Formats: sequence, structure tokens, C-alpha cells
Amino acid sequence: MLGYIRSGVGTVPPGGADLLLARVAATLQAEGVPLAGVVQVNEVFDPARPCHMDLHVLTGGSVIRISQDLGALSKGCRLDPSGLEQAVGLVIQALEGGPRLLILNKFGKQEADGRGFRPVIGQVIAAGVPVLTAVSQTNLEAFERFSEGLGEALPMDLEKILGWCRAQI
Repeated sequence: MLGYIRSGVGTVPPGGADLLLARVAATLQAEGVPLAGVVQVNEVFDPARPCHMDLHVLTGGSVIRISQDLGALSKGCRLDPSGLEQAVGLVIQALEGGPRLLILNKFGKQEADGRGFRPVIGQVIAAGVPVLTAVSQTNLEAFERFSEGLGEALPMDLEKILGWCRAQI
């Protein structure tokens, strides 16, 4: 009930997991599957500067910027926690619609630290709704502790992920 793809592994290009999750969501939505969650779309506008990170909410069409511009020389985390929490609130509202699957852009640092979408993941799994997400090598250990063996690694393959989703639904 908790499928994940590994981002940043091997030959997966930067943003590859984001693109794959967005394709999964678009395919399932076209099939009429009720979804909740978010997919991340990165806006690259200058190779010398970090991209903008936007979360596209799968219900309602909201787009929330979760990155902040910290300046050209900054090395710190660019995540805007308030943007992420806004997205979490919208996803929680969407759960009232009875989704058949929750797709989340990633189990990231916020989730590893107990914030972000982490409580939502637990809530929907307890309600019997499967979850699909991405996990980086950096956060894999925290994800494994959180998932307590429930996480199922999926290949970076659209058809295989869609097959997993359909079987869970």
C-alpha cells in the first residue's frame, strides 16, 4: 500500500522522478481514477540559477511555489515550509472526496523530520488508501524507519508503476 520510486539513483536524471509521477497521475486521471496529492514541476529558466519548484495539487488545480530565492551565493535549503504546509492543507481537504490513491512528490527532509506530508501518509494508509511517492537516497533510511517494512520499491518504469497502482486500487 506504500509504493515508492528511488529518485537520484543511477541513470535517473534530475527531476526524473517528478516527471514520472506526473505522468502516472495524468494517466490515472485520464482513466477517471479519483486521486489526491501533489506532483512537482520544476521551472528551469537559467542554468546558472536553481529552478523554481512548484507543487501541482491533483484536485482543484492549485499550483503552489515551494521554493524561495535565497540569492545567488546561498547554499542553504530553498524549501519554503509555508508553501509546503499550504499544499498539505489542500491535500487534507481533498481526502474528503474519497480518493482511491494518494500521490506525493516525495518523502523528503520535512517528512523525515516528522513534518510535511508524513502525517497524511499515515492517515490515508490507516484508511486503506494506497500511497505512491519518491524517496531519495538521503531520506531512504528515515523512510524505511517510518514505513516499518510496508514500503515497496518500484522500478522507474511507467507501465510497471501504473500496474502497481491499478492493483492497489
